[in-house]
Amino acid sequence: MAYADALEAMRDLARRRIAGEIPDTLLLLEHPPVFTAGRRTDPAHLLLAERDIAAMGAELHRVERGGSVTFHGPGQLVGYPIVRMRAGVRGYVRDLQEVVIRACADVGVAVTRDEEVGVWAGDRKVCAIGIRTSRRVAWHGFALNCTTDLSWYGAIVPCGLEDRGVTRLSDLAGREVTVEEMTPIVARRFAEVFELELVAGDLQLAAG
Repeated sequence: MAYADALEAMRDLARRRIAGEIPDTLLLLEHPPVFTAGRRTDPAHLLLAERDIAAMGAELHRVERGGSVTFHGPGQLVGYPIVRMRAGVRGYVRDLQEVVIRACADVGVAVTRDEEVGVWAGDRKVCAIGIRTSRRVAWHGFALNCTTDLSWYGAIVPCGLEDRGVTRLSDLAGREVTVEEMTPIVARRFAEVFELELVAGDLQLAAG
């Protein structure tokens, strides 16, 4: 799904969740190549001009979530929970980390928390996390590299961390671990950690 379409849908869902019109919701999807720059992005962390990014076949979006610049694209499972937080921002982020840690363990990969937000294998980030909150409702979310082409990250300083790198689940597992494989695993672990029963929805997600 194009990032702009997902963003529009996510903002609408957040508005409806704040108003109590819908229950907690989880979107799991992939994007075409796109760089997203959060509120804390240092312009120096974008290593290419926007016209050069476009020439590569990617988009650049400046968004309201926390965190710095990151990449989304094919082979990456992006999760956008729109949920009412139970234990504040720090507790919510720890819960998101726990979802990814358990899901990765299900395919034989041990990953951890770190002093930096995200999920890590040593000094390499396998999953980025960036959220926005309003009235105790959180949206945006996490991005788990499965078979992502990591060369895209050469256009940025990922998450603004100059001395650390990125990795993907397939490299850590020593085999191809696809978005298709991870989607039901992440959904199940999300339901477990957040103590929810996930039911397939009929929401209209495309813009317009």
